[in-house]
Amino acid sequence: MTTEPEILPLASLVYLPYLDNNGLLPEEIVGKIGVYAIFDQDKKLQFVGYSRDIHLSLKQHLVRQINNCYWLKIQTISRPSRTILEQIKQAWLAENGTIPPGNAQEEKEWTEPIDAKLSMTEQEKSDHYKADEMSRIKLLKNIARGVEDEIKENLKQRGSQVEIRFNPKLKEQGLLDLK
Repeated sequence: MTTEPEILPLASLVYLPYLDNNGLLPEEIVGKIGVYAIFDQDKKLQFVGYSRDIHLSLKQHLVRQINNCYWLKIQTISRPSRTILEQIKQAWLAENGTIPPGNAQEEKEWTEPIDAKLSMTEQEKSDHYKADEMSRIKLLKNIARGVEDEIKENLKQRGSQVEIRFNPKLKEQGLLDLK
């Protein structure tokens, strides 16, 4: 007989800093399975998610939404169970009373690769349209590298020491996602 883990109320969990004094994500969550709630600087709930590796997921969110990632609340479970993870997530969302932006209108910004093409200038759009395939790939890679540099600078200004490495293949499509 298996016992399901207790769903801890979000309000009962302690706020953890997203980045510790060394600019790193909490070490105790490396490789952990669970549900996490992300809060902004004012401790306003921004996103609730779950993962088979909370540490990796939090790294992705930090890169995608640095200005909304200041505080965390986490509940881990010992074995992966999408049903249990979803139950905890839904309980926390219900407890919050409103759906946070990252689980509603801003969900893509929290969960999908960064689209560097959105930062293209009119000239770059024109060049992209006129270019052959190899030139397009080169242009998209350069645009993605520019956005990557901005992200890394923002992380540095925030004091982050989290190691960031983007998938080089996706840059060819003008997308940024951690490897």
